[in-house]
Amino acid sequence: MVMGVMIKPSDLYYRYPRKKENRELPKFSGKPDSNPFDRNDMYEVIPVFEKVMDALNTTEMDVLHRMEEVMNNEVPAFVHTREEMYDCLLMVMQGLLGSETTEVH
Repeated sequence: MVMGVMIKPSDLYYRYPRKKENRELPKFSGKPDSNPFDRNDMYEVIPVFEKVMDALNTTEMDVLHRMEEVMNNEVPAFVHTREEMYDCLLMVMQGLLGSETTEVH
């Protein structure tokens, strides 16, 4: 079930730069998406987090904050597209939560 999670900047544990020059560009809305992912741009980070939380079927802030820790500290640098980041975060978070969620496209 798609919940349509909405994340506000104030929900985030970490602070990300707002790259205003990219604000109006299309954002991640699901797979496929081979556009580069900028993990240092709040306007890029939030849509990916929202889609992962939708797939995990959760709105828990603890899950969001753990996902931020994973992205900032554990995801390797070779993960560079939106789709790769989504897949990586979803896989890691499913493992951490022990979830058996199905992937949402």
